[in-house]
Amino acid sequence: MSDTKSPTDVTPAGRTRVEIRRQPSDFQVDELPAYEPVGQGEHLYVHFRKTGLDTMTAATQLARRLGVPGRDVGTAGLKDRHAVTTQSASFPWPMKNELPDAARLSGEGIEVLSLARHNNKLRTGHLRGNRFTLVLRGLRPEERAPLQAALERLGTAGLPNRFGVQRFGRDGNNADQARAWLAGKQPAPRHPRVRRLQFSALQSEIFHRVLDRRIADGTWDRLLEGDLLQAPGGGKMLRSSQMADAAEAVAAWRLSPTGPIYGARMPWPEGAAKLLEDEVLATGLADRALIDKNRQLGEGARRPLGLRPEELRVRELVADATGLQVEFVLPKGAYATTVLEAVCEVDDVSRRGATDREAGTIEEDSEEGPENER
Repeated sequence: MSDTKSPTDVTPAGRTRVEIRRQPSDFQVDELPAYEPVGQGEHLYVHFRKTGLDTMTAATQLARRLGVPGRDVGTAGLKDRHAVTTQSASFPWPMKNELPDAARLSGEGIEVLSLARHNNKLRTGHLRGNRFTLVLRGLRPEERAPLQAALERLGTAGLPNRFGVQRFGRDGNNADQARAWLAGKQPAPRHPRVRRLQFSALQSEIFHRVLDRRIADGTWDRLLEGDLLQAPGGGKMLRSSQMADAAEAVAAWRLSPTGPIYGARMPWPEGAAKLLEDEVLATGLADRALIDKNRQLGEGARRPLGLRPEELRVRELVADATGLQVEFVLPKGAYATTVLEAVCEVDDVSRRGATDREAGTIEEDSEEGPENER
């Protein structure tokens, strides 16, 4: 970790251009559950594979086949429709009901893999992370080896934990929209979900401003006095001022410095880390009370500044001399495209010419602002 200061330092390949998602099978995502269903209880966990459908469309179809209201569906995270993904959804299922036939639930882009009972509804953030298997295409033969080396280095050097661009809307202006209606300069969106997405974009933009400052001064992956620390996969927040081995834990990637997802209940760092965040918030939002007054949109939390892909493997495609396959595991809330964009320019074929509704503001591995749920 100590030899890396910015995302551009980790690649000898320059800004090589790659294409992703020429076809759904080029982008595979497997959700890693936080727990397994216990086999009893009044909630039915349906583990399924979907192709060409977003999570809510697939879950709504399953609910209709089960005769369950769509509002009662539970999911841990949202997966893009331009992919082949596996995940679970939960549905209320009284004990008097027998388990349904998995084959009869399958169809129209959905393959049900297993069914089991559990004692609670599946909720946002109830996952450990996601495993990605991605195909990168459009490379020249001489570009494959340097890009492979750059990707492999991320498995040890890590990278800044940015949000994906879809977080900010097709035109990238969701944060500005939220800033405007928070300040009373324009009406807020009427739909609660749109308000929440725009507010999350503003929180994410301010996080990026803090991250950029720390990239510039070389502390995104190093301890800054007063930092609040967290394990890369989440968990309890730790004050570095109360730890004798904080710097060593950060250097070894056992813990990461965190940045702000601003909200009324967000824990604050101390010392130099707090001074930096105060400065950023003053420039990113003129009146801090505007966020405090809108706590119903997200009470805030912290997000690790650094990200290190686990179980990272890269290989050349035998059948396609222009391609690489890359596989890795990310913790919940991290973005696969962020990993790729650290070392190359990414052309997402599925987004070409997409409308704002089609492109959406939800990434392929999103939990739609899980930091606010923790």
